[in-house]
Amino acid sequence: MEKTILWADDEMDLLKAHLHFLKEKGYHVITATNGSDALDIIKTKDVDLVLLDENMPGFSGLETLTKIKQIKPDLPVVMITKSEEESIMEDAIGSKISDYLLKPVNPKQILLSIKKNLDNKRLISEKTTTNYQQEFRQLGMTLGENLNVEQWKELYQKLIFWELELEKSQDESMFEILTMQKNEANTLFFKFIERNYINWVSGKDIHAPVMSHTLFKNKVAPILEENESVYFVLIDNLRYDQWKTISTLTNELFKIESEEMYYSILPTATQYARNSLFAGLMPSEIEKKYPKLWVGEEDEEGKNLHEEELLVENLRRMGKNYKVSYNKITNHNAGKKLSENLSNLNGNKLNVIVYNFVDMLSHARTEMEIIRELADNEAAYRSITKSWFEHSPLYDILKELAHKKAKVIITTDHGTIHVKEPSRVVGDKNTNSNLRYKTGRSLEFIKKDVFEVKNPADAFLPKQNISSSYIFAKEDKFFAYPNNYNHYVSYYKNTFQHGGISLEEVLIPFIVLSPK
Repeated sequence: MEKTILWADDEMDLLKAHLHFLKEKGYHVITATNGSDALDIIKTKDVDLVLLDENMPGFSGLETLTKIKQIKPDLPVVMITKSEEESIMEDAIGSKISDYLLKPVNPKQILLSIKKNLDNKRLISEKTTTNYQQEFRQLGMTLGENLNVEQWKELYQKLIFWELELEKSQDESMFEILTMQKNEANTLFFKFIERNYINWVSGKDIHAPVMSHTLFKNKVAPILEENESVYFVLIDNLRYDQWKTISTLTNELFKIESEEMYYSILPTATQYARNSLFAGLMPSEIEKKYPKLWVGEEDEEGKNLHEEELLVENLRRMGKNYKVSYNKITNHNAGKKLSENLSNLNGNKLNVIVYNFVDMLSHARTEMEIIRELADNEAAYRSITKSWFEHSPLYDILKELAHKKAKVIITTDHGTIHVKEPSRVVGDKNTNSNLRYKTGRSLEFIKKDVFEVKNPADAFLPKQNISSSYIFAKEDKFFAYPNNYNHYVSYYKNTFQHGGISLEEVLIPFIVLSPK
């Protein structure tokens, strides 16, 4: 489709060669010799881009620019001027010009600016598609190898990179191919976890990754040793792709010192993974060592009410007598209050901030129709997370910490996955309600859909009773009971859940931010 360019310049007679050049390149050019005529054209015709001389009789270029933005705020305007005065450049940039060219301009300069502003999305999309096509074969070959714990992290990072790039390009066919490749990766990752998990947590594998229960000892403690004060921000249920989305905002405040991943324990659920993270122990070890601080599946009280005590005990066992603060934020007002009183945390060696919004979002995605519509796919889920973050008290807190030149860690306890396929399960009335893992006695299930731990002690998990076992859903499965099956499946299909085994749930971000 032919693009229309409006060129406003009081010396159009001198630009005939430029106009002819643009016509040969397939552009339709309308001309005006003053700002007033240019504005009339913009009001009456569909224009894709404006080339605007800064020095014209009547309205100046800057005055015309201001009026153009009032009429059509998103219309790209390229300012052309003889002046190199910094104040004019700053005024033009402040008025949201798309480009700034100094006279004399040659036709190729003009063409480059037009393409940059009108064809950039198409050009970027084509380049992205070509690059992914070249990478596709290499990713496929990598999946055919016997990957180790670090190689799985690298592969997942690459898949997320291409997911975000192809999302911008809006090439649906390539996105479908990437989705198939990601699904294949999740199938193989499940087998990898199934083969290795018990050896990791039992200490039999010396190549075990950093996991929830070893994160503080292996990653956080060294940072505490090197810094006077550290802010540890845990955003519950934050996936790696969500981190990459909000990092465009944190990059304005901090430099990324390191961007890593660690492995969540199973179940990838708050009750287990976050308690384990703060305690520095596996769940059954917490239950045994601190029975008053562990709340079982069958108990009705909150399952994460003792994180601060578990953290203090963890530091004590490591011989660290640090001054610590702990704040859990579960609503906007609590976040705002902490933001306003952040100075109260000065002087602490370690300040822990647990922010629960993303977890609440995933639950709301299941329960509230409006959120289901707003976040009905991965891209929308990322977008709504970024929108929340940008307008949240947490972002205000990070701005203040950047101003204070603070060292900040951002991490999470587990991720979440967009579930699509039901898997039938039967359990007694005491079986837990989570859709991605089940624990109880006499569980009946489809064996190929799960990782079964017959003896919970092998995975350092508590037992409800002597015959309890655990099952974890693989890939994008979710457990559904036979009773009222169709209603249950339609209600939970395409929601975001956690507790099972997938790249999205298990491989989670650990980010260290330093002040700029």
